[in-house]
Amino acid sequence: MRKSLRKKLSPTFSSAELNLISNSFDLIGDIAIIKDTNGNILKAEKVANQILAVHRNVKTVFAQTSPIMGDFRVRKLRLLAGEDKTSTKHKESGCVFAVDVEKCYFSPRLSHERLRIASLVKSGETVVNMFSGVGCFSIVIAKTAGQTKVFSIDVNPTAVRYMEENVRINRVYGKVIPLLGDSKDIINAQLQGKADRVLMPLPEKALEYLPYAVSALKKPGGWIHYYDFQHAAGNEKPVEKTKLKVAQKLGSLGVGYKFVFSRVVRSTGPNWYQTALDIQVDSLPSKF
Repeated sequence: MRKSLRKKLSPTFSSAELNLISNSFDLIGDIAIIKDTNGNILKAEKVANQILAVHRNVKTVFAQTSPIMGDFRVRKLRLLAGEDKTSTKHKESGCVFAVDVEKCYFSPRLSHERLRIASLVKSGETVVNMFSGVGCFSIVIAKTAGQTKVFSIDVNPTAVRYMEENVRINRVYGKVIPLLGDSKDIINAQLQGKADRVLMPLPEKALEYLPYAVSALKKPGGWIHYYDFQHAAGNEKPVEKTKLKVAQKLGSLGVGYKFVFSRVVRSTGPNWYQTALDIQVDSLPSKF
């Protein structure tokens, strides 16, 4: 589809612009979101109309006009072409996710990571997802890992409402438990020492919330899946930089651990990367 889009736009755009355009939009259900139009509304509208022409399943095209921001992780959108709607249903890994792309966080670019984590979860585990959005990680785990219970937390009321709908759509009642609130408060109140595995898919707050992730683990320990945004220029290695700051934090908490797996999930901008660490915690301090 993107090759066809490039071909149709080639009379209007330079080669450099075509390379940017082909990698700058996300498909979420029947909604396309253009990430980078360089502020040129006429070019953006041409791209939007060609997306509608090439991809017949797409009903709406938006331009993203702000970064993802705030505690709810939302972005501002401007309608470029098609139907004026922000709700859709997205299919992934045998699951269906209802989502409002303007009021909830959702990234189709994390589909591989969601499936990777789900493949690690063993039947019978209890999982705490500290930043669950509309429940994508949680529901893929519940559909993949058998008799698993996932406490699925988010601070955004709209995201939690969609998560509840997604639990119904995917028939994971009793396996995914949606919880509205700040994950540190919910863990302190009801989830300390409950989890075999904790997910932290919010890079902006992961380091701050790491002590609460540790406190959610059963004794003597378990797994933490940690995500970070890391700047790395020149010969710097983003994964190693993430490991260093996490090691310092866990060391200050008196936690015994090892990094079992790490990777760059994706590039998020010039010299910026999203990284992932799978951390096996094998001993907890007495205060936890």
